[in-house]
Amino acid sequence: MPAVRLQDVANLAGVSLKTVSNVVRNKPHVSPATRKRVQKAVDELGYVPNMTARRLATGRTGMLELAFPDIQAPYYAELAAHMFDEAKKYDYRLLIEQTRNLPENERAVLADREQGLVDGVIFEPVSLETSQIALLKGDLPLVMLGEVEPPMTVDHVAIDNIAAAKTATEHLLKRGHKRVAFLASEEVNSSTVKRRLTGYEAALREAGMDPDPQLYIAMEKPTTDGAGDAVVAALNHGVEFDGLFCYNDMFAIGAMNAIQSVGLQVPGDIGVVGWNDITMTKYSMPSLTTIAPDVDALCSTALAMMMERIKGYDGIGRHRTVDYQLRERDSTKVI
Repeated sequence: MPAVRLQDVANLAGVSLKTVSNVVRNKPHVSPATRKRVQKAVDELGYVPNMTARRLATGRTGMLELAFPDIQAPYYAELAAHMFDEAKKYDYRLLIEQTRNLPENERAVLADREQGLVDGVIFEPVSLETSQIALLKGDLPLVMLGEVEPPMTVDHVAIDNIAAAKTATEHLLKRGHKRVAFLASEEVNSSTVKRRLTGYEAALREAGMDPDPQLYIAMEKPTTDGAGDAVVAALNHGVEFDGLFCYNDMFAIGAMNAIQSVGLQVPGDIGVVGWNDITMTKYSMPSLTTIAPDVDALCSTALAMMMERIKGYDGIGRHRTVDYQLRERDSTKVI
């Protein structure tokens, strides 16, 4: 049976080819009645857009790939939702690739490039080095997120992790916490951990304190439960701290649960700050103070640079830093 063509849909719906194209691509300026008629014809005929034909006709597929470490992590799930909305403004759709922090998966993102299905890749690598990315990227448009240093020809969008970590630590110090610990795992992303650790230490030194190695709480497993286990282990080993700056919100939530499970209060005994401002931070007990990256700006900046690359910009890589805020909630408020 021959494939259903766009013209077949137009004939059945009694509209022009352009109108069908506008409906299929979710363009505006089509009346609700016409859109409904075209959609009915699409459903009746079982029309499926042909990506190969579209690429031959326009040089583009209308698809982008978004690759990041963990689709189950709330931050990345929320980031993907924002990125979907932003891509739709350019009439683009997204494919999601999960790398699990594994170098072989990250290499595949750049080496395979979804076999010609995508026009560009928005990518947050963790394990690959800059030189590896430069060798693998080829001529496919690429925009990087996160803290891995991009090659000279690759665009990059991030927040200032050092400044934001300094803000988080200063907030705990200003709230009267004298011994602020830092909770993280090198398994998560060593580039990011190092930058946040740098900001944490800078805040301590500006406050006249020398960083105490005992207050670096390392996690064996980069999970919510792993965060709780690490905090309980530190407390059981006699590590004294009254403030805790966590690598991300999920670690912070695990830490708060652990602190309260041993009979201590948050923030009365230990104030806690997270990172990412995921939705559940508003509803944790207590609600979590956190660093909130400007995700809207992150996505809009990444997509704008991607569109310029797709349209032919081939200059050196551009580096954009988007803003952040500290959102104070009950986990650091004076009770």
